[in-house]
Amino acid sequence: MISSSAVPHVVPAGRLAGMEQPVLALASGWQLRPWRLSDADVLVAAGQDAAIRQWNRLLVGSAEEASTRIERMRQRWRAELSAIWAIARPGGGAAGLIGWGDIDLRGGSAEIVYWLLPAARGAGVAVEATERVSRWALDDLGLHQLRLCHAVANTASCRVADRAGYSLEGTLRSALLHADGWHDEHLHALVQGDI
Repeated sequence: MISSSAVPHVVPAGRLAGMEQPVLALASGWQLRPWRLSDADVLVAAGQDAAIRQWNRLLVGSAEEASTRIERMRQRWRAELSAIWAIARPGGGAAGLIGWGDIDLRGGSAEIVYWLLPAARGAGVAVEATERVSRWALDDLGLHQLRLCHAVANTASCRVADRAGYSLEGTLRSALLHADGWHDEHLHALVQGDI
């Protein structure tokens, strides 16, 4: 019998915590940057947006709650649990969120999360940001497999996955609970060598 310790970690523990969170430039002029306490109002606005609330579990009702969440993003980076960026307009104002949750350095995987405020939707920013954080996760962090999951009814996220090069792996039945009940979920993936 082979011991599980014989299987090497895909990414060594401490690699993410030892990095400063980078600012990632997008060709469109947008950038992905760490969240700032001055962005708290953006999290509050997102928590009030019907489309974001429908597909995300974001319930930020006050600037104080938003500030706590921003600090938790920093803590979760240091704990190697997530890597979350603000999607910022040229000039600096945040208009969305993107990053990696459920980071498993040992197994080499993570799941992407993202949303955009209404004024930033429809211009391809979500696709470009997804491509950029995916390249960072595979090339800079060294992960092997990335997941993008969404409710089947969320057709906008399905388009983002397809345009960003994620393969549809299958459908998970009744896998996601939203305010309106259980939803089937699409599972898309991107692995080392796909891009």
